[in-house]
Amino acid sequence: MANVKNLKKDINFVLGDIIEAVYVWEYSNTDKDTKQSEAIIDEAIKTFDELIVKVNAKSDNPKAHFKAINAELETKGRALIEKINALG
Repeated sequence: MANVKNLKKDINFVLGDIIEAVYVWEYSNTDKDTKQSEAIIDEAIKTFDELIVKVNAKSDNPKAHFKAINAELETKGRALIEKINALG
């Protein structure tokens, strides 16, 4: 099913870009503590795992199921980006 494949790619790209942004921040701010940035990476990985499990779960209404997962990806992705921006 192409929809599942595209959703998995979206999850991978969004969370991968967030992790990459954290690494860029760490590289640019070598003098700062990385505990918070490492926590963001851990949260992104946890989010990835949770969303992939949800994608692979069977549903009676696949369209609504995938739409909900996509909305959750957007919400959690925005929250992680806000945390990156707050690292300062």
